[in-house]
Amino acid sequence: MPETPLRVLVDATAVPADRGGVGRYVDQLLPELARLEVDLAVVCQGRDGDFYRELLPGARIEIAPEAIGRRPVRLAWEQVGLPRLARTVGADVLHCPHYTMPLAAGVPVVTTLHDATFFTHPEVHQPVKRAFFRGWTTASLRRAARCVVPSQATLDELARVTRGVHGQVAVAHHGVDAARFHVPSADEVAAARRHLGLWAGRYVGFLGTIEPRKNVPALIEGWQRAVTDLPDPPALVLAGGRGWDDRVDDVLARVPGHLEVLRPGYLPLDLLAGFLGGAEVLAYPSLAEGFGLPVLEAMACGAPVLTTRSLALPEVGGDAVAYTEPDAASIAARLGELLGDPAERARLSAAAVARAAGFTWRSCAEQHLNVYAAAAGGAGRGPVAPDVG
Repeated sequence: MPETPLRVLVDATAVPADRGGVGRYVDQLLPELARLEVDLAVVCQGRDGDFYRELLPGARIEIAPEAIGRRPVRLAWEQVGLPRLARTVGADVLHCPHYTMPLAAGVPVVTTLHDATFFTHPEVHQPVKRAFFRGWTTASLRRAARCVVPSQATLDELARVTRGVHGQVAVAHHGVDAARFHVPSADEVAAARRHLGLWAGRYVGFLGTIEPRKNVPALIEGWQRAVTDLPDPPALVLAGGRGWDDRVDDVLARVPGHLEVLRPGYLPLDLLAGFLGGAEVLAYPSLAEGFGLPVLEAMACGAPVLTTRSLALPEVGGDAVAYTEPDAASIAARLGELLGDPAERARLSAAAVARAAGFTWRSCAEQHLNVYAAAAGGAGRGPVAPDVG
């Protein structure tokens, strides 16, 4: 560790307004980096300036040009304006947390590569995004001083499919915000139910963008098979962005009228603990995950989780979640078993809370700091310190 703090410029201009995906990662990582006495500078879009000033009172906050709200402009600015800003703030390291990076930065660059599914599961991504993120993943592996990935599974898959991993990539597991994601009180559960307008006495929950890799059509079919003959069938609540899986509407149209399905869209962050912890089962039958943050957050809220063994999900869930194959018949069978077994749900709930406590944003930030130090300390690509999470 250097005697003087590293000055790190973090590019937060790709953070979406809805705080999904990269936004949750950046917003949780930055305060922990600040507590580690990193000399932090952050560049963001104008709409996020006050948010980051309040979140990071000791950091230097830079506002990017307004025009970068348009993605093509942002990508062009990244190549020209971001390197200029890195020199202006005297950055020792530039961290680009969403695949892309300036190709001639003038300072060592660390990039975050969130998953390998653009290579391993190309069919679940839109063609334009697939080509874009494959290209930038490959470029970052070649040009960045160091890269960060959120799971060993992602690292292993990147090494297998790109052949571009040569000791420059470190694993930094995501963490869970214990203040926001915790076993909810009865009042928090009731508030989430009121917001949803549920009339069923219980529900199966899902949280995530409804995109093809989340496998929501199979979940809907599996849930319907599991609950249709029950005297008190639990509702299905599909929370999160509506996404682009155009199969969902057709599957929902075939759900019998006596079953309740809700699609509330994004839920306010202060309702998530009540929603996740109030679910009879939180189902997340994803086909491909670089980490699976909704699974970890549901575990922290004490939800019995049903997920798949795809890529990083067992690395997160361990033996504290239930697993299913991703097809509708398997989901129906396993979900039916869990709904009929209160003792097993209670066991999973307790195990999930205990396991989730081991994933902290502090550990994530410590590993990032190791990577920054390695990037700043040598231009060559050597082994990165092992994951401390």
